[in-house]
Amino acid sequence: MSTLGERVQLKFYMDNITIFIIGVTALIGLYMAWNIGANDVANSMADAVGSKALTIKQAVILAGICEFAGAVLVGSHVTDTVRKGIIDPSHIINLPGLREGEAAAIIIIGMAAALLCAAIWLNIATIIGMPVSTTHSIVGAIAGFGIIAAGVEAVNWTKMSQIVASWFISPVVGGVCAFILFKFISSKILGRTRPARAAIIYTPAIVFLLIFVVCLATIYKGLKHVIGNIPWLTDDVSLILAVGLALFSAVVSRFYVKAKLQDKRELSISKQLEAVESVFIPLVIISSCSVAFAHGANDVANAVGPFAAIVNILQTGDVAMKVGVPTWVLCLGGGGIVLGLASYGHKVMTTVGTKITEITPSRGVAADIAATATVLICTRMALPVSTTHTLVGAIMGIGLARGFGGIDRDVTRNIFGSWFITVPIAALLSILLFVIGRSLFLDLLIGVINR
Repeated sequence: MSTLGERVQLKFYMDNITIFIIGVTALIGLYMAWNIGANDVANSMADAVGSKALTIKQAVILAGICEFAGAVLVGSHVTDTVRKGIIDPSHIINLPGLREGEAAAIIIIGMAAALLCAAIWLNIATIIGMPVSTTHSIVGAIAGFGIIAAGVEAVNWTKMSQIVASWFISPVVGGVCAFILFKFISSKILGRTRPARAAIIYTPAIVFLLIFVVCLATIYKGLKHVIGNIPWLTDDVSLILAVGLALFSAVVSRFYVKAKLQDKRELSISKQLEAVESVFIPLVIISSCSVAFAHGANDVANAVGPFAAIVNILQTGDVAMKVGVPTWVLCLGGGGIVLGLASYGHKVMTTVGTKITEITPSRGVAADIAATATVLICTRMALPVSTTHTLVGAIMGIGLARGFGGIDRDVTRNIFGSWFITVPIAALLSILLFVIGRSLFLDLLIGVINR
């Protein structure tokens, strides 16, 4: 029988091991978040940079603020779906012949393997400049470890089918919305014989739609989560507030656009179009910031979801079906995203912002409004929709509005190819890392959990 001193010493040793494991997995989560920022920065600021509304430095600063705010303020809802929706922990817990604490240890190894392999694949894709889906990467990785750990029945195929459907639905919806919106801008403003005069008339309607979408999404996904469930902030009141702010912004924009274009109405059409596009620059900046906010809200789950599960198991020793996501975990994910987009985001930004189709401020506004609405609706439904798919679909929509020659088919073909191989690569790599991790660390983790 061990003495009291030996038991205290063992507990101290195990507590230190626990801290070390949390630290290592936090670094893996940070690495994943860094890759999300490096790859998915294109989803937030590609239109603003591609249209030359912002420099890369300005885009990084604005995107950093908006991505971090989205991740910390509204990221927790989607984290639940990624962490608990893809695999059913009960299938692992009920495996026959498991030792005490072994199920929890298996889940820790699996989540860590999923994080690491998804981050590695994202890093490779970023190096070659391909905008792959971080959601594809982490969902494929979690499904891969679930299959090898407990069989195909461990995967929640109903939830998986919903997520897969959202991957196809989101680019189509984003593309159709962007197509319609840019067709409206083209027919009512850019295609007129006096575009400056037409812009004074129709730009406020575009401003109304932009502010309405951004405000309504912020109220539903931001303010309710931060302030709490305020009794008077009902859906009807939220709608009234969004409409009121949108109307106010539309009225203000009417005076701004009129002052900006009043003396440009008699210039040549090319000069008028140049002046009209300059009016859209503030709008593409606002819309790009809203896409960044949506991206932070949606994609932080890919980094902190598995990590939150690991932290909870290590702290409690139980595989809980429902746990809260600590604020510091969301901050870790948001900070990692900001670091990634600041240090290495320019490669994918160039691909999406300049190579798919030519982007002007007016086209960027159409794509961003469509992407923001699509992503935030899916986020509200707790679906981990791919921001990459949505934004690329929206950019293709504005390109197709000018005809099939308006998009670079070689670039889009390469992008689509990278999308299709992401899930199987992530799943296979996750299986490999899980098998290695289980053979090396299973006994150690069981001892830590049973301490």
